[in-house]
Amino acid sequence: MHGVLAMMVALMHLPVDTVPVFPVVEGSNLEGRSMTLPADFGGDLNVVLVAFQRDQQADVDTWTPALKTMASERPGLRVYELPTLGRRYRLIRGFIDGGMRSGIPDSTVRAATITLYIDKDSFKRPLGIESEDSIHVFLVERGGVIRWRGQGAYTPELGRQLSAAVGGQTAHP
Repeated sequence: MHGVLAMMVALMHLPVDTVPVFPVVEGSNLEGRSMTLPADFGGDLNVVLVAFQRDQQADVDTWTPALKTMASERPGLRVYELPTLGRRYRLIRGFIDGGMRSGIPDSTVRAATITLYIDKDSFKRPLGIESEDSIHVFLVERGGVIRWRGQGAYTPELGRQLSAAVGGQTAHP
């Protein structure tokens, strides 16, 4: 029951007359593959970490240990990082993506890092993102329905909420 309640609380600030759905966006992963999301998410459930600023990578990294554990315990769970930039950065996309690619030696992580060069307001609005000052974390079903959302660096409480939404029984430190 705690997991259901946590999920309901997490989704409360979204309009009640809508089912929260991840918006359709196009990007490329750091392996060069073009992707349309959420259709190209590979899991039955997908943890999506959205970052807007370079220094937010440290907050994204705080999620890594717990997400690795969850993914190993839950077949069908995938994790994606979405560095999200405005359209004006498309002109230097090669430079930006190349810099990120060179900093990530693991090809699996590069394949799951999908850079978005988009109209950020159109992306943030349906997600209920009001500020770019922290990262946003979503649990998205294969069809795009958002099952859970969180914000900021990993905390044990956010880990428990996400684990409950995933359906796992593991308590995360």
